[in-house]
Amino acid sequence: MFGTTFLAAADAVGAAKAAVPKVTATLNPDVLRQLGAFQFHNKTPLQTNAPWLTHAFAALFLVLAVGLVLLLACQTTKQEGLSGTLGGRVESNYRPRLGFDQQLARLTSYVALGMVFFAVVLSITGI
Repeated sequence: MFGTTFLAAADAVGAAKAAVPKVTATLNPDVLRQLGAFQFHNKTPLQTNAPWLTHAFAALFLVLAVGLVLLLACQTTKQEGLSGTLGGRVESNYRPRLGFDQQLARLTSYVALGMVFFAVVLSITGI
């Protein structure tokens, strides 16, 4: 019973495919020229004139992103929890030199600012 129903359905599908007329169309050469001139993605002037520069910006952005992740992973937390948040850090006014943790924090902030800057530049250039 199932086999005959399946064969009948397959014959019906084959008959339906045969009943659909095949349509072939050729485009006018003027239409083809217009389609070739149409751009789906408009490029910015920087992308058009200096594509190497936009790729250099993207590479710097990626390097800064990886550097930021590594710098954040290297930092140590000394004051965790609510008491560290409310209390803040203890600073010494008579010692002008920064320790390693402060230098690492300062470098991390510079890398983060550079990453934000290149993110804005990349959004303007259109990558």
